[in-house]
Formats: sequence, C-alpha cells, structure tokens
Amino acid sequence: MPVSATMGVMKPLLGKLATLAGDEYSKLKGVRKQASFLEKELSAMNAALEKMELMDELDPVAKDWRDRVREMSYDMDNCIDDFIRQFGGAPAKAGFIKETVRRLKTLGQRHRIADRMEELKVLALEANERRIRYKIDECNSSSSFVAIDPCMSAIYVDAAGLVGTDGPRKELVNLLTDTEKKLKVVSIVGFGGLGKTTLAKQVYDEIKGRFNCMAFLPISQKPNMTWILNRLQLKLGMHGSSSACELQDLIEDLRKHLTNNRYLIVVDDLWDQSVWNAISRAFPENDKGSRVIVTTRVEDVASGACCSHPGSIYRMNFLDEQDSKRLFYNRIYGSEDDCPSRFEDISAEILKKCGGLPLAIITISSLLASRPEMDEWEAIRNSLGTQFAINPTTEGIKSILNLSYMHLPLHLRACFLHVGMYPEDREIERDDLVRQWVAEGFINNLYGQDMEVAAKSYFNELINRSLIQPERTDHGELLSCRVHDMMLDLILSKCAEHNFIRVECSSEDMAREHAWKYKTRRISLNLTGGSAADGTASETIASSLSQVRSLARFGESKYIPPLLHCKYIRVIHFEVLGELCHKEIDLRAISQLLQLRYLKVSADQYVKLPTEMQGLVLLETLELHIKWIQLPSDIVHLRRLTHLVVPKTDLPKGIRNMKSLRTLDGFELGWSSLEDIKGLGELTNLRCLRLSKCAMGDLNTAGVDALVSSIGMLHDLRYLCIHGQVIDTKKRLASLSDPPRHIKVFKL
Repeated sequence: MPVSATMGVMKPLLGKLATLAGDEYSKLKGVRKQASFLEKELSAMNAALEKMELMDELDPVAKDWRDRVREMSYDMDNCIDDFIRQFGGAPAKAGFIKETVRRLKTLGQRHRIADRMEELKVLALEANERRIRYKIDECNSSSSFVAIDPCMSAIYVDAAGLVGTDGPRKELVNLLTDTEKKLKVVSIVGFGGLGKTTLAKQVYDEIKGRFNCMAFLPISQKPNMTWILNRLQLKLGMHGSSSACELQDLIEDLRKHLTNNRYLIVVDDLWDQSVWNAISRAFPENDKGSRVIVTTRVEDVASGACCSHPGSIYRMNFLDEQDSKRLFYNRIYGSEDDCPSRFEDISAEILKKCGGLPLAIITISSLLASRPEMDEWEAIRNSLGTQFAINPTTEGIKSILNLSYMHLPLHLRACFLHVGMYPEDREIERDDLVRQWVAEGFINNLYGQDMEVAAKSYFNELINRSLIQPERTDHGELLSCRVHDMMLDLILSKCAEHNFIRVECSSEDMAREHAWKYKTRRISLNLTGGSAADGTASETIASSLSQVRSLARFGESKYIPPLLHCKYIRVIHFEVLGELCHKEIDLRAISQLLQLRYLKVSADQYVKLPTEMQGLVLLETLELHIKWIQLPSDIVHLRRLTHLVVPKTDLPKGIRNMKSLRTLDGFELGWSSLEDIKGLGELTNLRCLRLSKCAMGDLNTAGVDALVSSIGMLHDLRYLCIHGQVIDTKKRLASLSDPPRHIKVFKL
C-alpha cells in the first residue's frame, strides 16, 4: 500500500487493525469485531485519499475532509498503541494475548476499551458518510504506485554535472590563479538554479591543490554567524570554539589561523551584504595569493564582495539552445545522439518552456526519463506554462518543481517531504534517512523484501528524479545528499499544506504552533543560542509534543525539549552544538517512550541514559556521537535493535544475545571481556563492524584469537574496520580458510 504524504500513518494503522481483526485475537471478540469494521471503513477512505493525492487542486470541502481524516487516523493509531501498551506491551511479547484477556475480565476495563472503539467507529462512519454525500472521491485518477526494484542504484554522476560550464570554469580558474599576491574575491552571480554552486565546486576542486588551507562554506538564508564561523573553523582543521564565544573572538581566531596560510574559501549562496561584512573580517590580507569565491543571487552582494576588484564578478547566463539540448538528452538517454527522432520536436517544445535554466531542465528530464510513452511527454509539455521562458521568476521555477512533485509516486512522497526535517544547506546521511523512514512506517514491505534495502532504493529513486542531490560517495556507493534551497522551499510548503512537518526557529514560531488547529506530528527545532525559546518556550513546546512522532533538534540553543511528554514518539534526532550549552544531556525519560524506534544524538556533552532500557522493545537504532557513555546492562535484551553506535565503551555483557544487530560501531576491544569478544561471532546478521583497541587496555593473544575467530563467522559482513594496533590481526584474518565473502571495505 502506498504511503502518501497526506496519510503517512494510514499504512501502519491498517496493518494494526488487520492484526487486531485476525485469528490471533479471536478471544477478544468485541475488540476484534470493532477492528474489522474500522479496517473496512478506513480502506475505503484510503482509496479516496490516494485519488486526491494525485489531483493538482482540491476544493475547500475536499481539503477539509482530507485533513480531518488524516487527524482521525493519527488518533486511531495512538488509541491502538495505548491499548497494546495498557494490556501487555508490544504484541510480540510472549503471552500477550493470554495476559490481555485476563486483564480485560474486569468490567471497568472492558467498558473503557469498548467506549473508545465505539468513538472511533462513529468518527469513521461520519467521515465516510461525508465522503459519499459530497462525492469527494469522484475524480478521474490512477494510482502512481510502481514497485521499485530494491536493487535500484543511483544514477548520480550525470545528474550532478552540468553542461556548458567548460568556458565559465576556465575563465574563473584564470581569474583565481593569476600572479597577484593580494587577497582576491571573485563573485559568481545569477538566478537560482543556474548552477552557481556546481560551478564553484568544479573550480574549487580544480585549484585547491595550489593552497594549503581551504574550505567550502554553505550559507543559509537565515544564517547564525556564530555557528557559521564555528563551522568554518572545523572545516579549516581548527578546534571549534564553544558557541558561547563572542563573534569577535571567533573572527580573531580565524584571522590568526589564516594569516600565515595561502587560503582558498568558497562562501556559497550568500544573500545579505551584512553577512558578508561579518564573514570577510575573518579573511586577512596576507599577500600570499589567497582567494575567496562568493556565490549569490543578489547583484549588490556580488558587487559589495568584489568592491576592490570590480572586474572579478562572473555573471552566469542561462543555457543556450544547444547546451540545453545536451543537458536534457544526456539526462534521459545518456547521450544527445540517442534521442529517437519522434521525440525531437516535443523535446524542443519542452526545452523552450524551461527557459535555459539547468535546474528546470534537470528536474523535467529526470521526470521524463522514466516515462517512455509520447502521451506522457505531451502531458508534461501541456502542464508547463510559457511564462517562465519569457520572464524567469522564482515563482515560475517553483511551479516547475511542483510538477515534479505532482508526478512523484505516492509511496515516495512521505519520504521526500521527510527531508524537510533537516535545516537548509545540510549534508544529510543516507543511512539516517533510511532508518528514520523505516521507523516512521513509510516503507512498503513488498514481497517480503528487506525494509532497509527497499528504503535505500527509495533514496536512489529520489536521487534519480533529481529531487535530492548526490553529495558524498565511498567505494562507488552514494552515502549522503543535499537539497537545493528552491526544492527545500517546495518541500516545506507541502509540509505545511499537509501538516506533515512543522519547522520552528524561534519562540514566535512556537507560539504559532501552539495556536495551530491541528495536532503536530513532526517537529524540527532549529533554534539559535539567543532565541527567546531558551527561557520562555518550554511550556508552549511541551504542550505540542503530546502527539509528536518525530522530533529533531538542531542549532546552538540551550533548549532541550521535555521528552517525557512525547508519548507516541518514534524518532528522536538531536544535535547539540557548543560545549558550554549543557554539562550533560539527560535522556533518562526515554525509558517511558515505548513507541521509540530511532534515537540519534550528536553532542560534545555527556549523555545520561536510563538505568534500564529493556522496555523499549521497538527500538531499532541507537546512535550516540558523544564523549563517553555507560550503557545499561539490559540493552542486550532489545531484540529488535539493529544499529548500535556508541563511543569508547566495552562490549555489552551478553552481546551474543543481540542477534538482530547489523551495525556495531565504536566499542573498545581492550576493555571487553574474552567471552563477549567470542560472542561477536554469533551476531551473524552484522553488516558493519567498527571496533578499536583502546590505549588503556591491550588485547592479548587469546583476545586476538577470539576476535579473528568471531570475524570468520560473520559471513554477511560488508564493512570491517579495527582502529589501533592489534597484534597480527591483519595477517591472521588473511589466513582464514572461510573469510567473509561480501566485504567491500576492510580497514585495519
């Protein structure tokens, strides 16, 4: 069943109702009957919603019905989770049915469950009656669901490149590599989507070998200068300062570091002259031939950055007809010579409407690449307006990008919009997205295929459609992505329309959130250190968390959301910047979050976990990038835990019980017992194993024997990395008679 943006909860909800209506619950006759009824009612509503998702416009009545059904479905899902939690824990728990029947024997409990089910039944009946009365689903549409090959790879090399950049690249290289010793700033200016960032990256990669200090620094539309300069320090190899540092201190530290270096820095996507005025103070004039590249859409910003070198402004132009055709055909056919002659005329018509803008051409060609029929091309041509080619505007390109969204299969929409949880100009890890999508229930388990494999194919499909941009690769595998800021604007507008994600950057945003008529299910907090949210928003945000399923927190604010309120949360992703924000981050409340499936925290602080975690029976990912942690001893009882990333601690005692683990990362061999090193060999689902030999401990001969023997039993292992000197390990591994056959990366 497709998981659309509007009904991101419908698939898991219908699955739960089907389970409650099944033979497993035959002794709970009342519950089973109500669940069966609700499943039938919601299936009819879901069919209508899928049709509506494929329509360009909805009338107000249809929109209102859609929104109410969405909210009702979330409430139903929460009700079922409450039922399961109240009467025996997770369904998979041994003896759940027997225990539930026993508890339901009391009259009061039976009545409460019956009353809640009856309320849901009434809501479902009313919603379906409105659907029929207003003929909401009487529209012509067909489902766009297509099963994705789980082995689909990302066609990202051609999609990431541009044509028509050889001349501009050479011109810029000449500007930047002349013999002038004084600091020179070169600006690249042009309309959004022309490829300024791509061109700057090409130039940067070509000339960076001539400099001994370099960085590529993206700037968001609402930049926080302290955070930006901290990030620049890290990119330059400096030890990042605390977010509590004054801006002037950061500037002085950068100047000192750069003074004796020949540096190359790209300041990408600059919007405001005042931001340049602040950043440029960190760039000393050191007569060493240093260079700075600025990309911007604003002519005044480009001129201001190059005030001492007026001739150093490069103005990007739209592609001419020939380069437009090359880019279009290369993306669809791999070569401009392979276009069938019958598509040449319609291609020319479509390209004319794209107006020579690379972002528009790549977006539309990626859409057409999977549509081989002439009538599909004609439909796309007819959907494109003519105004953009005559008068390019931001709104015009947004309408083109929206077309790519409207033709996106339903099952990809929730995954695509979920990218809106991340701030602008972020490198986003593929594995983070994949695991969060699985945790949220966005992935279709067709034909019993592996959920994460399917999720990776979804990621690759979004890359191939040019909806997200490839970023970092390793050994031929794409590991991360970025989102063009214009595409992110589209994502956030759709998120607002469907009440899918709320992004909050200030206390004012939180106040608006508090007044919003619908409950929020996903919140992304991106708060600066000076935000009033630190002192005033705690109560406001706490009241909004009761229905949240996914919570992300970025930025340098001291504010940590009160997790105890997050009763239904599935996904938590926190990044806490600055060493002085908190001495430690208290996560003890997660022991009460029984729906939690994904927890990732990146911080400079210590993290305090609960003393017991075995109640988190649904937890799949625990990833902590922190200073140090002592894991609760009962973590080995989390049967569904698949990815465990924890720094500088010994292997959990009894690790052999964690049979579901695919990723084990960060543990110290020198502190681990011989028994637990042997236990690694029983984790036969492991794909990724990263371990280290700590400085304080040593791995003796018996430990090495146990490690080598264990690794030899891990036949599904793809990635093996062991840090530190471990006696003869490499030689011993090479001598294994039956080593892991699927290893792609092997580092010692």
